[in-house]
Amino acid sequence: MNSIRALPEILVNQIAAGEVVERPSSVVKELVENALDAGATRVDIDLEEGGVRLIRIRDNGGGIAAEQLPLAVSRHATSKIASLDDLEAVATLGFRGEALPSIASVSRFTLASRRAQDEHGAALQIEGGKIGDVAPRAHAPGTTVEVRELFYNVPARRKFLRAERTELGHIEEWLRSLALARPDVELRVSHNGKPSRRYKPGDLYSDARLNETLGEDFARQALRVDHSAAGLRLHGWIAQPHYSRASADQQYLYVNGRPVRDRSVAHGVKMAYADVLYHGRQPAYVLFLELDPTRVDVNVHPAKHEVRFRDARLVHDFVYRTLKDALAETRAGMEPAGAAPALAGGPAGGVAPAAGPAAVRMDAGMAGGGAWQGRQSPLGLQVAEAPAAYAALYSAPAGAAAADSGAGLPPTAADSGVPPLGYAVAQLHGIYILSENAEGLIVVDMHAAHERIGYERLKTAHDGIGLHAQPLLVPITLAVGERDADTAEREAATLAELGFEVTRAGPASLHVRSIPALLANAEPEGLLRDVLTDLREHGQSRRVAGARDELLSTMACHGAVRANRRLTIPEMNGLLRDMEATERSGQCNHGRPTWARFSLAEIDRWFLRGR
Repeated sequence: MNSIRALPEILVNQIAAGEVVERPSSVVKELVENALDAGATRVDIDLEEGGVRLIRIRDNGGGIAAEQLPLAVSRHATSKIASLDDLEAVATLGFRGEALPSIASVSRFTLASRRAQDEHGAALQIEGGKIGDVAPRAHAPGTTVEVRELFYNVPARRKFLRAERTELGHIEEWLRSLALARPDVELRVSHNGKPSRRYKPGDLYSDARLNETLGEDFARQALRVDHSAAGLRLHGWIAQPHYSRASADQQYLYVNGRPVRDRSVAHGVKMAYADVLYHGRQPAYVLFLELDPTRVDVNVHPAKHEVRFRDARLVHDFVYRTLKDALAETRAGMEPAGAAPALAGGPAGGVAPAAGPAAVRMDAGMAGGGAWQGRQSPLGLQVAEAPAAYAALYSAPAGAAAADSGAGLPPTAADSGVPPLGYAVAQLHGIYILSENAEGLIVVDMHAAHERIGYERLKTAHDGIGLHAQPLLVPITLAVGERDADTAEREAATLAELGFEVTRAGPASLHVRSIPALLANAEPEGLLRDVLTDLREHGQSRRVAGARDELLSTMACHGAVRANRRLTIPEMNGLLRDMEATERSGQCNHGRPTWARFSLAEIDRWFLRGR
């Protein structure tokens, strides 16, 4: 048996590099974060061959004293923490003191720096972990780190690097994430001697930074959220449900300014979108979670990709409820808030109201609605008040001749109060409602819209009643894992609120004595297992509510108006007004859009008007 011996310092650093330095993007991340911690307001990033041949990071930060350059590349040497108390409340991006020695051990490394009060700068060269002497060098205030031939002395690691374009793509993606979090910092990037990207300094909530990073489509469809409670603050942007993605490529989460991945927060976001997102699609968001640094542990992962919350259940619930309330305001006809300031008074910042009315006129021949009088039973919408509310639409002004071509027109430019979805003018193929609003044309899928309206009403009615439990004549004995049995025993009160009466029958078995009455035919055993898994992992579960909502959604779908059913003009307008008043009415129960807007300018372009 070999005797125990201490590893050489170079080998220790190379082992650490396996955790900290995964690829060129990891090097860029560590070095740029150091620059930001040093107070830099501008960072220049020069790359060659996707960062494999050269990574040079120059900043205008505070700089490093010449005599401290060797210490800066020593293992576990840092200026950011000095005690356990500092570690428990760390507010800097870096703090472990591993990055520089790890990077220097697997590259040809140069560190040059100068403080503003020093007469000249100094430089230190390291090759494969072997430290040279500090030498004077001309240098502007700030620091330059040069990393050449990454993994030149670890050929096995170098073989795992991908093509130049792929490695560059990873660097650009991380810089995009940083640009969203730190819009106050100017970032200049060049590749193979050519400028490739520049992020100009600006405001966090400016259109420019969103457009630069995620594109105009995201900026146009983004909803601002800003909500504080229980010592937590969540702010940023979430995309409207119809702006969904096939993958999770536009999901950015920052905890106290640090980009992280967290399963609990991701699950809370997913739950918030569950009722409005099309199956298999992913939401897009840029969210900043702020809380006391002592309530989050950032010393979990060597690369600092993950954090651990002291109260993960509270954070999960806070994120879920904040986004759920914000998405509830995505009513049909409402404009996205975009980068505008959040509305005051709303629980989650709310959604900006639609633009003000403009001059519109409807075709008088369609306003009377005589050709569309239906012969079937009423639709069941709240339209009893429609004739009085829209008298200008359905009847001629007093004293006007019957043949007056202006009879039945909606409010004109001199009037106000044109609703966001406007006034119905026709029905297309028995499927779509065509409506004219202040901006142009609105097209509504009448079945999808009516389905959402009915679904939200069923949910509201059922929420008022609550979940009733149905006692079982013969209790079910359910074999589960010991962890699930512990969870069931600990969360008995929560399960009772969900309609399950559960008692422990043994180390790994349960007695189920009652189940949710509404879901008696929905495989309650499998549902209970899923609920226990959620309670164990996330502290709460929406499985029962989800199963209930699925049943109510089916009921609403069957009760919604069908295609080819002719509606009267009052019924169409009644449906439009209900859409404007119903939460989440921009999507049907399955996540499909219920309406679309075509501006007058867009329609003019179809016909080349003004050219």
